[in-house]
Amino acid sequence: MRNLGPTGTGADTQGGSELLRDLQLALSKPPHAISPKYFYDAQGSRLFDRICDLPEYYPTRTEWGILSEHAAEIAEVTGPGTELIEFGAGSLSKVRLLLNDMRPRRYLPVDISVDHLHRAAASLRAEFPWLEVAPVAGDYTGSIDLPPVAWGARRIGFFPGSTIGNFTPSEALEFLRRAAQMLRGGGLLIGADLLKDPSVLDAAYNDAKGVTADFNKNLLARANRELGADFELSEWWHSAFFNPAHSRVEMHLISRRDQRVHLGGITFEVAEGFSLHTENSYKFSIEGLRGLAAIAGFRPHTVWTDDRKLFSVHWLIAP
Repeated sequence: MRNLGPTGTGADTQGGSELLRDLQLALSKPPHAISPKYFYDAQGSRLFDRICDLPEYYPTRTEWGILSEHAAEIAEVTGPGTELIEFGAGSLSKVRLLLNDMRPRRYLPVDISVDHLHRAAASLRAEFPWLEVAPVAGDYTGSIDLPPVAWGARRIGFFPGSTIGNFTPSEALEFLRRAAQMLRGGGLLIGADLLKDPSVLDAAYNDAKGVTADFNKNLLARANRELGADFELSEWWHSAFFNPAHSRVEMHLISRRDQRVHLGGITFEVAEGFSLHTENSYKFSIEGLRGLAAIAGFRPHTVWTDDRKLFSVHWLIAP
């Protein structure tokens, strides 16, 4: 879970038309699935920040601990004179753990929730006045328009939160291949959630306060806000479960009854039990992630984990 969005508050009309097209397609025919990138408007970003603070949601605090404990080692292996690019930057919370040790020449947070991104960038500038912060609004799952690299700098990518797990295996490989080309001469620091007891995963994605359910349903709420749809949120269940055959947690929205939904001038008859598949979160073995990175063109290097082996952070060199 985290942070793929193609449109945000203040985003262009094209983003809204993409959401309309993809949601109509998902409601119309199998596999009845939509990209999790549409979770992340401003409200979705706020809800995800709340998820990260939940006691059941171990990935954020575990990765936070790894980055805090090993910040000096990370700075040593990534080296000096870097330009740091964070993909799907969100609230810019984790990068704060690295900046004093890494001392990058410039930091480029990439995100599509535009207002959220610029507020977070302004806060970061105030906290680190020595740092040049140049936010980039865009969808990093496609092409992004980065400024020219600073003279003499090496580009280092930062991709925390196990967002790589939101891609299908083929999409993950394609992203890593693009990143290896973009970061040539530098490398990628990436967080990856590890395989573990399914009961831990179940608690993390079905929290007692229902914040993850609200986050999932925000997709429908967003369609109501931006597209004039009439989804009744109370008539949809949040469903999240571990699928061992695919090593992933799946999130779905399940219709509680037969209902009629109007979206973009089309009326959809939605049957009781209809499932809209909204997210996958793949879990990795350490060697599995390293192998995928090697196929993509990286040279796997150091791996850091917590004591319980819940989460991993990998340094991948881009030759």
